[in-house]
Amino acid sequence: MKNLKLKAARASLDMSQEQLAQAVGVTRQTIGMIEAGKFNPSLQLCIAICKTLGKTLNDIFWEEGS
Repeated sequence: MKNLKLKAARASLDMSQEQLAQAVGVTRQTIGMIEAGKFNPSLQLCIAICKTLGKTLNDIFWEEGS
C-alpha cells in the first residue's frame, strides 16, 4: 500500500525525497520505496521521519480501516 500521507506531508513542507533522506540518514531510494509501499521502515526510522516532518506516527503511518 502506497504511503500517500508521507508524500503529502513531505510535499507540504516543499521538501524533496533527497532532503528528507539526508535529514533522517537514509538514501533517497529508501524514502521513495517507503512512499511506494515497497519497504517497511524500522520504528526508529518512522520516528525520525515524523520528527523531521512535524507529524505523529498516527499521522503518517497509521492505515485507516485496518
